[in-house]
Formats: sequence, structure tokens, C-alpha cells
Amino acid sequence: MSNFSREVITLQLGHYSNFVGTHWWNLQDASLSYDPETPPSEIQSDVLFREGQTPGGHVTHTPRLIAMDLKGSLRTLRQEGSLYDAGKDTSAATWEGSLMMHKESPAEKNSFLEDLDKLDKGEVLAEDHFYSSPLPQRSAGAVSVETVNSQLARVQKGYRLEGSVRVWSDFLRIHLHPRTVSVIHQYNHDGEAHRLEAFGQGDALLQGSVLEQLEDKLHFFVEECDYLQGFQVFCDLADGFAGLGSKVTEMLQDSYGGRGILTWGMAPVSHPDTTPMKELYHVLNCALGTVSMAAHSSFFCPLTLRGGLGRRPSAPIAFPHLNYDPSLWYHSSSVLALALDALTLPYRLKDNSSPMWQVADSLSVSGRKVVAAYGAVPFPMMHGGTLPDALSTCADKLPWKPLSACTELGDGRCFGQWATLKGFEGQRLTSSLPAGTQPATPLHGLHSGEDVLASYIQSFYPTSPLALQLVSTPSVLTPPFPQIFSQSLSAQGFLQSQTPPPGSRGPAVSSAPIMTSLQSGPALGSWLSELHRGAVALDIRRVAPSFLAQGPEMGDYKEALEELRLLGLCYRDEMTHSSSEDDD
Repeated sequence: MSNFSREVITLQLGHYSNFVGTHWWNLQDASLSYDPETPPSEIQSDVLFREGQTPGGHVTHTPRLIAMDLKGSLRTLRQEGSLYDAGKDTSAATWEGSLMMHKESPAEKNSFLEDLDKLDKGEVLAEDHFYSSPLPQRSAGAVSVETVNSQLARVQKGYRLEGSVRVWSDFLRIHLHPRTVSVIHQYNHDGEAHRLEAFGQGDALLQGSVLEQLEDKLHFFVEECDYLQGFQVFCDLADGFAGLGSKVTEMLQDSYGGRGILTWGMAPVSHPDTTPMKELYHVLNCALGTVSMAAHSSFFCPLTLRGGLGRRPSAPIAFPHLNYDPSLWYHSSSVLALALDALTLPYRLKDNSSPMWQVADSLSVSGRKVVAAYGAVPFPMMHGGTLPDALSTCADKLPWKPLSACTELGDGRCFGQWATLKGFEGQRLTSSLPAGTQPATPLHGLHSGEDVLASYIQSFYPTSPLALQLVSTPSVLTPPFPQIFSQSLSAQGFLQSQTPPPGSRGPAVSSAPIMTSLQSGPALGSWLSELHRGAVALDIRRVAPSFLAQGPEMGDYKEALEELRLLGLCYRDEMTHSSSEDDD
């Protein structure tokens, strides 16, 4: 395929989606390189980033992004950003009368944001003083990625933001375009009053000024694209943003038909200050949001580390080589962002890329537009080992964990699968045995990484269609990515033969290999049926009448649940359900 840039526009709708998106954009920014002497990357950064210029003539690279959140959700981040401050003239004043000024103390910045401000001004970070002279003064956004990465990497162990991150902008390391952030002033991020909690509230939002702002921002980003391939939508699934996301995806489908719309529904493991009534709302929002966003998207994939989307989920997902706190959004969103870095790779590559529509069409056959994600975060590969060695150690069980609260059935049935392995840089994909040597396993006798990975996955799914993507470039982890990795990993994210003794501090993990899988299969039928049963079991007029106060109407609500039931039936095959389950 040709390697011209097929642009993607990203929309982030909701506070947790912005948490995940912030980590995800930080990962993308850390991989950017403007040095012509650096070997070219396998990833086409122009798919996600747009090039611009400040009034001072400095080149900037900002995300092609629209981020929507509620009033009070930005804290230290200015809605219009700071890229163009250098061009403002604040000296002119037309009012000559008396003035009364009411000044509110700004929100306090954490140590990471303070260091970013210093780098933007061209200052040298105090710790270590590892530059002999100050950096030249530059306008905001003009400091090169290499400079930021190299300086922050030297002080990485000094950042422990778990106690200071309150909102997603508290760990945002990139500059945003002035047209990126959109604040919804009708609802509050904090407090008990005016909260966006119900599907109907979000469904009714996309009108008036909210609609005008969104259309204006969309037109701006769309019109400067040469080959727009589509949109990726990160949307909160458990609150009122599920309703807004349903309307937004419907608008995208109507206005930009033929473009890919890949929607990722985000749900945290837990919500702060939750109540039994709010938990009921979460179940209903997830049910309505899933069926509605799936209908208007090329595919819909829920992403969560919860053990389920019902009121009583099982334990959060545990990963063998991660030590993360599931209750911290700062932690859980970083895990999902790492997985998304691999899940979204197929349509972001320079060579052999697969456009959004191709990825979606390979998975969403016969109306099955809900897919499930799985991930090995990180992929357990021994430093200095080979891919056959790594896969052979987990020959009895796939290495990935559910990222959609949907467990695999384990019976080899799958309608389609897209697997990605990212970050094996420096490792061998085959065993390279000397001639005449008997391979230890069939995997060790294969002659390409694609054959090794395909053979391994097909041993679990022998008859399902499979698409593969292998990319050597790792996910680059720079501050403020949390250090949630176990001491069994090296700085490159590979397993070490010797684990550091207890009490000692191992190296900070600066990159990580990731393996992910997107699947469409009968397991999703059971998942959708469980989601449907959870919503139907609630007598909504008795236990949550306020949920319907702002819509949907009772008839529309029942129709949506029926569509959810029928969607679950699309995932049946000749071996899936008994007649009693079909009648449920």
C-alpha cells in the first residue's frame, strides 16, 4: 500500500475518556521524532497530528483532536491553550475609567506541570543540571520532543503523581490546538448538583451552542485533511456521555458517510462517591450506549478493567507484570492507553497499513458491530529470547487478558480476529536453528514472525479468519506515565532472568512490548445477553423513575433494549445457545 497519510480525527467525550486519551496522546508524543538522522519510524505520525505554526513562525505538531468535558474539569489547563500567547498584544486598553478587580487564586500545579512550564520557557530542569548551558528561549510548543523526553527521562523517578492527579490535564504533556477543548457549561464535573448522570441528559445535549461548537471544530479539522479515513471516538460509557456519544456518532454517520467510525466505550473500574442509585444508572447507560453507538459506528468496542459491566462485577483484571491500583483513574487509564497504542496500530502505519474501514469490515460481519478487546500488557518476552520461546511458555493459555469485560469461551470459536504484536525491537522473531537441528517445538521451526504468531493463535482458533500486524517499535514510556511495572522487567519492558532483590529499586521501565487482539465471536453474544438481562431486570419506573425524566421515552427505552437483545442473537452459531437461552 502507499504510505501517504490517511488522516484520523479523534473525539474524546467524557472525563474518563479524557484520562485514557491523555495517556494515549502522551505515548504518541513520546514517539514523535523530528531528527532527519533518526531512522524512520514504522508509524505515520501525520495520521494523528497536524502541523501548524505559531505567530512567531515556530512549527508545532498538535493532535487532530476534539475533547469534550464538563465545567470545572480543566483546572490548570486553559480551554484555548497557550500556543498562540506569543502573538497576543495585551498592551492596548480602551477603558479609562476606574476598575475593580476580583482575582481568584489559580489551581496549584504539580511538580510535573511546573517542569513542563520551565521547559516551554527554555529553562533547564534543576535536577542534575545535565546541560552545560540554558536552552535557547522559544515560544510555547516549540521545544523539540527530543529535548523534553531527554530532560524528563533524567528526573523520571522524581514524579509520583498518584496523590496529585485530580483531572486529566494534571498529567497532559502536550500542547493542544485552540480548537480542541470544548467545555459543556450546562453540567458540573464536581459537586452534587447539575451532574451529567443519565443517558437522556447526554442525548439531549447535542443541540444549540454545543452542536454549533462541535460542528465548527469538526469542519476545521476535516477541511484541512487530504485523505480523511475516519474518526476514532473515545466515549464514557457509564454516565450521561453515553447519550451524547450516541448522538455524536449518529451525526458523524449522517455527515461523513463512508468514513470509518471506530468507537471505544470507556468505563473505569470504580467511580468516586458512587451510590446504589448511581450504580443502577451505570448499568442502564452501558446498555443503551452500547446498542446505540454500535448502530452508528463501523464497530463499537467497550474498554474497561472491570470484571463486568453489571452492578456486581468480579474482581478487576490483574496482569502478571503490573502493580497498578484499579481504583486510581490515573493508573487504570494508563493500562488501557497502552493497549490502545497497539489496538489502533493497523491504520496508523507507514507501510502495509489497513484503513479503518478494512479493519472494521473484517470484524463486523452480518451486523456484528460490537467487538471485544484483549491484551497482554506487557507481553511476557524474555530479554535476549525469541518469539517462539515466549509463546511456548504460555502454550496452554493465551497470554492476554480481557479488556472489554468479555471472557473468551475457550472452545476455538471466533468469527474474526485482528491480532497485533508491538515492541519486540532488538528481539528475534524466529529461533534461527542451525541446519539439521530438531526444533524444540513446531513454532521453533518456522521462518517468519508472522508464521510463528499465526501458528500459535490458530492452535487456539483453528478455523477463524485471522489478520496479523507485527511492529518492532515499542510503546515509549516517558513521564508522567506511572511506574506500575513489576521488578521482573528490564528497562525495555522484557523479562529479566534475575529479579532484583526485595527492597531494591529496579530500573524505570522506559518502553514496553504489547500484544492485543480484537475479536468478534460467540462470547460477545453471552456478554450482550448479560448486559440485556441486567437492564431488563430493573423495574425502571419503580427503582429509577428519574432516569427517564429527561428521556428516552418509555417506548424508546423498551425498543432499545429489544435491539440489544437482537444484537446478542447475531453472535449465535450452530453450537452456541440452547433453545432455553434463545427464549430468555
